[in-house]
Amino acid sequence: MKKIGLYFGTFNPIHIGHMVIANHMVEFSDLDEVWFVVTPQSPFKTKKTLLADNHRYQMVYEATKDYPKLKPSNIEFGLPQPNYTIHTLVHLNEKYGSDHAFCLIMGEDNLKGFHKWKNYEVILSDYDVYVYPRISEGEIEHRFKGHPKIHKVDAPIMEISSTFIRKSHKEGKNIRPLLTDSVWKYMDEMNFYR
Repeated sequence: MKKIGLYFGTFNPIHIGHMVIANHMVEFSDLDEVWFVVTPQSPFKTKKTLLADNHRYQMVYEATKDYPKLKPSNIEFGLPQPNYTIHTLVHLNEKYGSDHAFCLIMGEDNLKGFHKWKNYEVILSDYDVYVYPRISEGEIEHRFKGHPKIHKVDAPIMEISSTFIRKSHKEGKNIRPLLTDSVWKYMDEMNFYR
């Protein structure tokens, strides 16, 4: 059975920080693959700043195509919106559950708000959660500290954000080193975020 880490995000755009974290997770934990699940619309974000779903998926495809253990996923595109992680997990288990075990990948900052997620108790009872460090304020809830389903992975701290990339690109700054070559090429050709 393959152990798949699900890395959810809008990836608007995907950048080297995402790639470093995903690669670290797949190389330095017991995960066999990491799937970048491109979210059409997060319940916590407005859609006005997002590129079209197919363009964000294409950039994830471009970034991961040379890494066999990293895969793009558009599984949420066909689910009702706004979608919640629990619905995606149920859908993936119905589709692939016989030979895949799914886990969540999230930043430490997301773990701090995890108790606000829809059906978070069900997620924690049925799925492992792999957490990478982030520099953020506040404490992790006591109920999540030392939880047997929550695994901290000592991944590099990546303080690069898609928001910073979009803003800087619009201001004419050179953000090319923050993206894979293929993502930069696609973004530049499509004239995104200018």
